[in-house]
Amino acid sequence: MATEAEAAINRIADFMADLAARGEDPSLANATGTVRFDVVDGKHTERWFVTVTKGALDVSRRNARADAVVRGPRPLFEQLVQGKANATAAFLRGTLTLEGNIGLLVLVQRLFPRAKSGQTKGRAAKQR
Repeated sequence: MATEAEAAINRIADFMADLAARGEDPSLANATGTVRFDVVDGKHTERWFVTVTKGALDVSRRNARADAVVRGPRPLFEQLVQGKANATAAFLRGTLTLEGNIGLLVLVQRLFPRAKSGQTKGRAAKQR
């Protein structure tokens, strides 16, 4: 049976594989650029490199310079790929860091499942 950490790795890898298999996202038809996702787990960083070319998607494990870099802890990325967290909210809380082309990052957030109402953490969720 997989450990919790292995399950998290699999969820992130599965999401990225699904993204690659999708091959295209119409909501990004006007976007072109590269985004590197740095998933941090202690001293280890797992990198995912996503290239968007007018909606066409390519995913690799390259560690290369990108137009935008999203960096955060593994548990947060696990929540993002499951639709249990929102990247913008995580950035505003300081748990996710963004570098580079912020406009591209806003567009790329569309690739993640939307956080379902009541699943987000924080003050706003508690006030509902």
